[in-house]
Amino acid sequence: MAFSVISVFFLLLGEIFAAENDDIAFDKKYEFIWGNDHILSLNQGRELQLTLDNRSGCKFASYLNYSSGFFHMRMKIPGNNNTAGVVTSFYLMSKASASQHDELDFEFLGNIEGQQITLQTNVFVNGVGDREQRINLWFDPAGNFHDYKIIWNPHQVVFFIDDTPIRVFKNYTNYGVPYPTQPMRIEAALWTADWATFGHKINWTYAPFVAHCQGFDISGCSAQNSDVEECYSSNHWWNNMEYWNLNSTQQKAYENVRKKYMNYDYCDDKAKYPSGLPRECVIQKNGRLHNGQKY
Repeated sequence: MAFSVISVFFLLLGEIFAAENDDIAFDKKYEFIWGNDHILSLNQGRELQLTLDNRSGCKFASYLNYSSGFFHMRMKIPGNNNTAGVVTSFYLMSKASASQHDELDFEFLGNIEGQQITLQTNVFVNGVGDREQRINLWFDPAGNFHDYKIIWNPHQVVFFIDDTPIRVFKNYTNYGVPYPTQPMRIEAALWTADWATFGHKINWTYAPFVAHCQGFDISGCSAQNSDVEECYSSNHWWNNMEYWNLNSTQQKAYENVRKKYMNYDYCDDKAKYPSGLPRECVIQKNGRLHNGQKY
């Protein structure tokens, strides 16, 4: 699938950040959390190799928490023939307890030999998740590095692969829909989950499973150094009006992904919600708002 018709501005922006990412060492922005002996620093700290085996996986996280921003990680996930049960994740998470936390997830769910790798995204607000969307990727995420990005501002959360938007979660608080507002830090991990690949457990004969990460620069408003109002101000480029909604080209690319590659959307899962779909799903399906704009 070709996505060459992306706004010139966003392409230039991506090139600028790619150049910056090459110059930022991991330890300037991030620290190891667990599985330290399963993380190898390469290229003077500008790339990490993450390993999962039957002893341990690993995780790292940003030193700081952020209240808005543009967050991204260049990743190449494990490429063994069978990665069932292997989860490679890049996400934002607040410090609150599991019952109250906010979280924005990219999760690669591994694959059974011969099948595609599924990318799942999820949004938690005040401890409530179950907002999964899943897509079959149009490329091999184990073959090359790709840039996984999240823009989070007071108006919307947008998940991107490279420059293609794959998910939009709008701020519908005026309609009674909770929206993530808690300060969050950036995390990435390589770990196991039996639920990830149709219930198939990990086959350790294919271990070790190896992922790589690059791009450790962070463009975010630090919650430690700023109050919430400052993090929502137009002093930060990601809060400017042009990032309140997708532009027309991005909207077309987003709709194309949903049409061709999405295989699960919680907003279509009526069996999961017998008493009625979540409010944000109803708002979108009824057309009360389209891309954040009133009809």
